[in-house]
Amino acid sequence: MDYRVIKENDLFLLTDTKGNIPLNHPYGLGLYSKDTRFLSKFDIRINGEEPILLSSDASENYMAQILLTNPHMEKDGELILWRESVEIDRTRFISNDVLYETIKVKNYFPKPISFNVSVHMDVDFADMFIVRGFQSGKIGERTGQQVTDQSLTFNYLGADDIERSTTIKWDRTAKNVSEEGNVTFDFSLTHLEEQSVTLMIEPKTGNERKKEIQNLEAAKQDLMESYKEWESKITSVETDYAPLQRLVDRGIGDLRVLLTDLGYGQFPVAGLPWFGVPFGRDSLIAALQMLAFNPSVAKGTLLTMASKQGKNVDPWRDEQPGKIMHEIRFGELATTGQIPFTPYYGTIDATPLFLILLTEYVKWTGDKEIVLHLKENIDQALSWIDQYGDRDGDLFVEYHQESSKGIANQGWKDSGDSMVHRNGDYAKTPIALSEVQGYVYQAKMGIADIFSSLNISDERANQLRQEAQALKERFDNEFWMDDVQYYATALDEHKKQVGTITSNAGHVLFSEMLDEDKVDAVTNMLISPKMFSGFGIRTMGSEEAGYNPMSYHNGSIWPHDNSMILLGMSKTGRQKEANIVINGLIKSGAHFEYDRLPELFCGYEESIGKAVKYPVACSPQAWAAGTPLVFIQTLLGLFPDSLNKEIHLNPVLLDKMNVLKVKNIAIGKGILSVTISRKNGEQIISIDENTTGFKVIS
Repeated sequence: MDYRVIKENDLFLLTDTKGNIPLNHPYGLGLYSKDTRFLSKFDIRINGEEPILLSSDASENYMAQILLTNPHMEKDGELILWRESVEIDRTRFISNDVLYETIKVKNYFPKPISFNVSVHMDVDFADMFIVRGFQSGKIGERTGQQVTDQSLTFNYLGADDIERSTTIKWDRTAKNVSEEGNVTFDFSLTHLEEQSVTLMIEPKTGNERKKEIQNLEAAKQDLMESYKEWESKITSVETDYAPLQRLVDRGIGDLRVLLTDLGYGQFPVAGLPWFGVPFGRDSLIAALQMLAFNPSVAKGTLLTMASKQGKNVDPWRDEQPGKIMHEIRFGELATTGQIPFTPYYGTIDATPLFLILLTEYVKWTGDKEIVLHLKENIDQALSWIDQYGDRDGDLFVEYHQESSKGIANQGWKDSGDSMVHRNGDYAKTPIALSEVQGYVYQAKMGIADIFSSLNISDERANQLRQEAQALKERFDNEFWMDDVQYYATALDEHKKQVGTITSNAGHVLFSEMLDEDKVDAVTNMLISPKMFSGFGIRTMGSEEAGYNPMSYHNGSIWPHDNSMILLGMSKTGRQKEANIVINGLIKSGAHFEYDRLPELFCGYEESIGKAVKYPVACSPQAWAAGTPLVFIQTLLGLFPDSLNKEIHLNPVLLDKMNVLKVKNIAIGKGILSVTISRKNGEQIISIDENTTGFKVIS
């Protein structure tokens, strides 16, 4: 990566590799909170000159360390600083919505030296949509600075009449402080002596009540304690297959960084740097991926999504009653109504995915209280599916953009060219996506089971099952393509099949909507050379009219897309085929920095020798980070059912693995720990602990 990013809760810092925020950088570097840039310039200099980069570590997303040194400095033949005399260590982290940066300097020159370190800061309070060049509009104005010996505050009044400010404090006496944002510190060091200064940078929006800024050690302790608490709640994985171990460890770490809490419990935001906000589809799928590791995240996600469920018919925001949001933004353009993201509801799949996450969460945890708590939200979501999702009463849920500043394609493949016919023509809306019909089927069947189990309404449960069965029959009739033995991606505005071979139908495996022969056909297509590159399943089959291995959605490989397919393969007992896909994705991981699966990568054949990066993939990305966690659930073939007090376990190790030990899987009110090992070619299942009270079926 040629940028560095750290995040904690709602605050993130995006800098260059030196740790700086140069003015007007094309990447939009800055310190961001609530979609507003609270630092637009941030750099340090030694005696007025830019330091030289030694190393820049981006292996962690919650703490960063950058090492620099001084250039050679002479004036009129007199030595000021010998080159590489001073080590400059910039260490930063975020805790309790404050950025802490410690600048530590150490003298490696044989004699005492004196020099100054200056910090240069500015704030434009720009809305993220303006920073990224997507939008212009009416904005507010700066309202001046406040300067003291120990602090500097920049102030802004937005067009939304909300006051915003950035306050910088420091713990060392400054030589001088200017209103322009320049602060200088003097240092005198003997040989090997080190000294430091810590900056504490706090953004503030409106009338937020902030705690007193903690000192450095207390803030660091709070951050470390939160990570210890997280780790204590996480399922642990040990395997002798190191590439898989590294991917899982990285995924768990990345997901922790992407957690945010808006008051309803922790949930994963979509990704960094530009999608650190609630996204319906992304957050729901990432929480689904995490169920075997920390189901409480699903609860926080469900409650957060329910709090923003649609209430009105509002074409500007593509909102309808009962609909789950696509994305919410908190910046000046959103709060003044210049963009529709408050929230924006232009997603066709978030509503059934909300119901799927709820049903899967209940199957894992047995949490009946959440069903009663969200009963009204469940009913409204089901009503939306039938009343607004199914626009023409044909049982299929379709999307169509209403908002002038909304999204045209409203499935997960939301780029403008993603819905393409076999002849290369783009499909026109309303469009019914294959995977969405599977989501709806799965949602209705799952909610029906919960309603029956909790004695909420047998009549409603039976009605939902009948509706799901009718959808299944119609789906088979309208989407199946006999000539290629596969399902169409979608139906277009004229109910004609969008017949291009894509990964969309692979998601339907998870719904259990397909007959056995169709499960085989879909699975075989997905692992065929047309779809499987050797590194993963492509979004679109090679040789299709729209295929392009470099495109965003028409031939690239998305780990999360593969993960949804893997859940379906595992659930339908296609473990060996699932392992082919897992092996491919593990191989791809070796070609990406820090053992991190990216948001997506190009769909070129494995035969070229390496997985090819997509140029602007987010990193880290929640549902990419969650994919290795799905590997573990898939390898175990693990699907709990608290409604029937059963745990289904159908493990198949990868060929290069001899042991997989998974401990403290939270199921029901207990835990399950299992070890799968291979000895003399035979696979052995050991239930190490089971306090769930559920029967293990393997």
